[in-house]
Amino acid sequence: MTAPRLADSSVRVVGVGLLGTSIGLCLRDKGVPVMLADASPTNLELAVAYGAGRPAQPGDAPDLVVVCVPPDVTAEVVARELADHPGAVVTDVASVKSAVLAGVRERGADLSRYVGSHPMAGRERGGPLAGRADLFLGRPWVLAASQAASSRATHLVGDLALELGANLVTLDPEEHDAAVALVSHAPQLLSSLMAARLRDADDAALSLAGQGLRDVTRIAASDPALWLQILGANAPAVRAVLAALREELDALLGALEEPASAPALRTVAETLAAGNEGVARLPGKHGSRRRYASVTVAVADRPGELARLFAELGQLDINVEDLRIEHSPGASIGFAEVAILPSAVERAVRELSALGWKVAQQ
Repeated sequence: MTAPRLADSSVRVVGVGLLGTSIGLCLRDKGVPVMLADASPTNLELAVAYGAGRPAQPGDAPDLVVVCVPPDVTAEVVARELADHPGAVVTDVASVKSAVLAGVRERGADLSRYVGSHPMAGRERGGPLAGRADLFLGRPWVLAASQAASSRATHLVGDLALELGANLVTLDPEEHDAAVALVSHAPQLLSSLMAARLRDADDAALSLAGQGLRDVTRIAASDPALWLQILGANAPAVRAVLAALREELDALLGALEEPASAPALRTVAETLAAGNEGVARLPGKHGSRRRYASVTVAVADRPGELARLFAELGQLDINVEDLRIEHSPGASIGFAEVAILPSAVERAVRELSALGWKVAQQ
């Protein structure tokens, strides 16, 4: 039997928030028929008006159903969709996979047509109007199929991820949950804990906050209700990460009681060095581990300056691999930290300086 292709299929999307609407927008751009369903008539109307698909109708017979609802109801909705559409493959995009699979199994649903998946993509805003057709481009999309899933179902869900421009990653549900506990769920809690220290901080202290603190606390602004569901569903894996961190934090606390002693210096130094090693392992652009150099450029706080910097780097045939911007409140300038290939640093500093930019190599 020839494996099904998404391009020849119709897709039903259940839940038209950020992810569901983005999936619909991208598929519609590629000519794939998309049917939308949502418990909120307003959200459904917005997603349809936005061009993500048409409203679902009784009698629809989709080839693929993508469930994009909150984690606490994902298993229930997946089981219902499997029952309502006996010819369809069903996937979901919840950020926890083992609990959803267990819930679907408990409901006696057909696991041969179910494949759990998880796109590692998002935005700071939610809802259908935040949807973007390019949301998944270049992002990891985890395929977490159970052993009961058919090859047809696995192939079709994998084809969905590839059609949306994502990079396909295959893990079993337990591996997925352990991985996201480390790279997503525990960092969320650590960011929230650090941000909570700021509630009673002096205004004078907060006025000194720089990009480092902003980087650490950025995700603390996430939706608490959603994260309660995620953390509750993945509690064992998250707890394991936090327990290991607690041991290392206790060691640091002990070291800082006598910071001048040789054992304390060694503990602190080893902690910082281990952090360097961990950061060096993070994949960079396009999943590579190529290391980049940084050049910091002072940018005047007026319209068009950042665009001018990018344009002049382009004219110099220097590609910007990454970008960080720091702008202190009230300052007339900001700083753009531009990541480029190490081989281009000397030329970038020389040429940008000649063009009048204030440049500092990191």
